[in-house]
Amino acid sequence: MMKNVRTDFTIRKSTHEDIKIMVDIWYKSSVIAHDFIPIAYWQENLEAMETIYLPSSENYVILKSGEIIGFVALINQYLASIFVSPENQRLGAGKELMKFVKSIRNNLELKVYCKNEPTVQFYKSQGFSIIDNSIDDSTREKEYVMQWIINN
Repeated sequence: MMKNVRTDFTIRKSTHEDIKIMVDIWYKSSVIAHDFIPIAYWQENLEAMETIYLPSSENYVILKSGEIIGFVALINQYLASIFVSPENQRLGAGKELMKFVKSIRNNLELKVYCKNEPTVQFYKSQGFSIIDNSIDDSTREKEYVMQWIINN
């Protein structure tokens, strides 16, 4: 259910100073969205997210009233991460981030856990199609490979 809140968002390229906030959003959101994965997995990956994954990605943050509430991480045409803080979900920030990345890419691919049905549905609503299945090496969970291609 969509909250009746009119929010204006700002999206900008992230800076090094944003990384800790992004990691916090990633962690809090991941624990909730992926309750089928032990919390220890997310805790064990905090440092790698901060020192390896986010620094090696092309990242954009979304702000509401000057505060970072979410981000998207890209590696070429791969949408590596898109997260909105739990308290700011369902305000349209995820859709705004998706609209933004579609404006800077002609096609996108991503992987999403099959058990994360709300997120699978979100991606489908954003024009993504399931093109393959795989198993995540680190969690052994089934995931979908999804793709979006710009309609010319």
